[in-house]
Amino acid sequence: MTIVPLETSTEPPAVTSSATGRPVVPPRAAPAPAGPPVLTTRDFHLHYGPVHALKGVTIEILERSVTAVIGPSGCGKSTLLRSFNRMNDLIPGVRTEGEIQFGSVDLRDRGTDVVELRRRVGMVFQRPNPFPKTIFENVAFGLRMLGLKNRGELEARVERSLRRAALWEEAKDRLDRSALQLSGGQQQRLCIARCLAIEPEVILMDEPASALDPTATARIEELILDLKSAYTIVIVTHNMQQAARISDRTAFMLDGRLVEVDDTTALFTNPRQKLTEEYITGRFG
Repeated sequence: MTIVPLETSTEPPAVTSSATGRPVVPPRAAPAPAGPPVLTTRDFHLHYGPVHALKGVTIEILERSVTAVIGPSGCGKSTLLRSFNRMNDLIPGVRTEGEIQFGSVDLRDRGTDVVELRRRVGMVFQRPNPFPKTIFENVAFGLRMLGLKNRGELEARVERSLRRAALWEEAKDRLDRSALQLSGGQQQRLCIARCLAIEPEVILMDEPASALDPTATARIEELILDLKSAYTIVIVTHNMQQAARISDRTAFMLDGRLVEVDDTTALFTNPRQKLTEEYITGRFG
């Protein structure tokens, strides 16, 4: 197998204050006005059989913004993320209580079209998972599943998606080659392109850069910042510095509960809850 490493960005700068131990939020341009809530939970509970994984979570995810969800391993971050497009349905014994909505759609309603939901609320997983197909067919896969057969339109949609994922220039001359020949960072951007091809409204990202080196991580972070002008993004991350760099709002979870959610700058510089303060200063986690 040939790996083609073409990542060129530099490693993201360290953003932890030695004085306070807190992640330092880099200076940014003034954020755009917050949009309306796209995803909402109210007193939402989720059980894996006898395990109470989410405990009364109430949160709003705002339109065209990046919301980071942080917290120690096992706190419920990924479970919450998967609840937004009902990926947890695939796990035996799952049951839920409370409210969870995508716009006006009740996600707990048995009549909800889960296939359409997952088209509108796409997901990018922790490890790149390209199919053992060509680069072109990876991006076109969802479009073909939706019934698109016109070759010209397929080519246009594939190109547009690869451009949005900042991969077109690196891949345009080898679309007929195996996606497995790409580097790890390129594979993850390919998976993002595959998600974008079916034109979702929301992109859920479960630690999308945790398996990547610092250079590839920087490319993914740049891409997330570019995409938020057109998409609502929710990212689960263990990396508080990453949350500080790329998110507009940050939610801190612990033991299945939402401890605090706020503007990222406010949460990292002046948290309201003592538990948040202790976590972001490294006293536990």
